[in-house]
Amino acid sequence: MFNATRLQGSGPLSDFGKMPNIKVFAGTSHPDLVQKICDRLGIEPGKVVTKKFSNGECSVEIGESVRGEDVFIVQSGCKEVNDMLMELLIMINACKIASASRVTAVIPCFPYARQDKKDKCSSLNSQSRAPISAKLVANMLSVAGADHIITMDLHASQIQGFFDIPVDNLYAEPAVLKWIKENIQDWRNCTIVSPDAGGAKRVTAIADRLNVDFALIHKERKKANEVASMVLVGDVKEKIAILVDDMADTCGTICHAAEKLLEAGAIKVYAICTHGIFSGPAVTRINNSMFEAVVVTNTIPQGQKMKEAPKIQCQDISIILAEAIRRTHNGESVSYLFSNVPM
Repeated sequence: MFNATRLQGSGPLSDFGKMPNIKVFAGTSHPDLVQKICDRLGIEPGKVVTKKFSNGECSVEIGESVRGEDVFIVQSGCKEVNDMLMELLIMINACKIASASRVTAVIPCFPYARQDKKDKCSSLNSQSRAPISAKLVANMLSVAGADHIITMDLHASQIQGFFDIPVDNLYAEPAVLKWIKENIQDWRNCTIVSPDAGGAKRVTAIADRLNVDFALIHKERKKANEVASMVLVGDVKEKIAILVDDMADTCGTICHAAEKLLEAGAIKVYAICTHGIFSGPAVTRINNSMFEAVVVTNTIPQGQKMKEAPKIQCQDISIILAEAIRRTHNGESVSYLFSNVPM
């Protein structure tokens, strides 16, 4: 029987015997992450066959019984995002109608998270007609049959309120702190910088934990993925500047911010982001940038991007997701993970 009294943050999960009544299934978005999670849990990934019909429709076959089981389906919002989302919904529904006792969707990178509110009105005389797509995705997951959601570093924390089911929003902050202390020798002489005002809460929390200064860059956008102007608020002169954000997409903002920080007297500039999307010209921009390193987690597969851009480094967060799954399965609190990386 699995030992539910395991000490917080103690040795590998596989040391404590096989977990009963649990199945972990992998979507096609990130099978490597699922294998690492299962290795940590000491179990094998569940058997599932995913394919597409000639017209592009997703097809899923669950290859083993899930009746009465606690099912976890791991699928990240990456690659062909719409296909990955549809595949996840079908897998949830397939397990639910096969009498799984509970279905938890583990979504390391939540799709459509940036569409969390209506945009500003384009005209004073008209209301914005932009959709709140993150709410729509939340509704779709609930209707498909998900009983619980585990995700990481939501772009906007209010997305948790879009759900009528429990949501555990984990944080990469403990892993970020660990990386900084292990890889930046003079980290005590650093300033944590937010590339926009929206990330101020995130950087102040990290700066407080490290007992260092923080700064932020105020930016005005012409439109999505295009910044009009930047103003640095704070002092980085003769400091190591560490840009921290939740995601890096086209990387125009962080590369522009790096130039701004070096102009302001920073000695070195690093970037640490949870979700490395790296779309469009991102890789080229990073290769041509002044960054010492751009650190991301493996919520999204990074193998190919790391080959194309040597400055990209990847921090493994499978250990955090595996511990969240273990604690959820055993009915334990996951709040320990908000400030600690399991050993």
